[in-house]
Amino acid sequence: MALSRLASSSTSGSNLLKPLTSALSFTPSLRRPISSAADDSTTLTIETSVPFTSHRCDVPSRTVETTPKELMTFFRDMALMRRMEIAADSLYKAKLIRGFCHLYDGQEAVAIGMEAAITKKDCIITAYRDHCTFLGRGGTLLQIFSELMGRQGGCSKGKGGSMHFYKKDAGFYGGHGIVGAQVPLGCGLAFGQKYSKDETVTFALYGDGAANQGQLFEALNISALWDLPAILVCENNHYGMGTAEWRAAKSPSYYKRGDYVPGLKVDGMDVFAVKQACKFAKEHALKNGPIILEMDTYRYHGHSMSDPGSTYRTRDEISGVRQERDPIERIRKLIFAHDLATEKELKDIEKEVRKEVDEAIAKAKESPMPEPSELFTNIYVKGYGAESFGADRKEVRTVLP
Repeated sequence: MALSRLASSSTSGSNLLKPLTSALSFTPSLRRPISSAADDSTTLTIETSVPFTSHRCDVPSRTVETTPKELMTFFRDMALMRRMEIAADSLYKAKLIRGFCHLYDGQEAVAIGMEAAITKKDCIITAYRDHCTFLGRGGTLLQIFSELMGRQGGCSKGKGGSMHFYKKDAGFYGGHGIVGAQVPLGCGLAFGQKYSKDETVTFALYGDGAANQGQLFEALNISALWDLPAILVCENNHYGMGTAEWRAAKSPSYYKRGDYVPGLKVDGMDVFAVKQACKFAKEHALKNGPIILEMDTYRYHGHSMSDPGSTYRTRDEISGVRQERDPIERIRKLIFAHDLATEKELKDIEKEVRKEVDEAIAKAKESPMPEPSELFTNIYVKGYGAESFGADRKEVRTVLP
């Protein structure tokens, strides 16, 4: 079974299943209301679930400071992302979303923890599992569902679909469908940042399936030569499509893959570990150049909507990760442990999130489809491109430079 091979493939690696902190036992009915506890007046000290593992660099502290407000925000934001992706699943099955669709549920802590450590002036570029990253960068549910359904109100005017979300004003450069191709682009963004001397960094995200791409190593090499502020983030969800990592990689310790480039392995299901690692990586990249972060995470859905996700892994494996490592449940237990909210209050938040998603879907359905003329916009140079004409629109006129 993939899980057993994965667990034995690296002595430094951790199993897919790790227990939640045992100290987080609680009695929900005795908790304080949100209004009296969830503020910024108190500093809470949280320890990450497991230690970081480093390669050619120091190890960040496992102790992370947070506030009640941040804890509650993490819960709501991850619950919103989870609900959004579940709704996208339903829309796809109803044939309101067509084409490719890759869902992020299970991996929410990576998007949320990263945003907590950086600013919108820092850049993020990722592959096609991009819905939650876009939301974290400040995108709206309406833009997301409109784009997923190919409507004018989408972030890419309905022309990009699931894989091509984009928000340049918040430093989000996509959303890319070619496996691994976003990494050289991310290193190019980092080159621009170094040239401008604006003290910002770029996070270039890719999966374990893309980690063997040659262009990744080429981009990493030149980034190291020029000390670019590039942070390569491998979201290791342990399966590249339906192929387990140990079947595709002789060395699945992706944080060590840079050889001469430092790396850090992070529990990607622990939002505070992600936050701490990204903060550490940004400071490192600004001073010393590129670094690799391997986020040990897990996706609950299949690779895409055409993949049931249960032919190459067992249902017990999936349910085991949900029970032991789910990022939202970890935050829920921390909230209870620190008397920040009752069980009912958190359920109310989840109801609000569901309503917010449903309302966004209803509005997105009202957004019109793009005009046929949009087929000929954004093509190279204005005034050039292909145009169909004639009574049956079967004739094509092409204007070239």
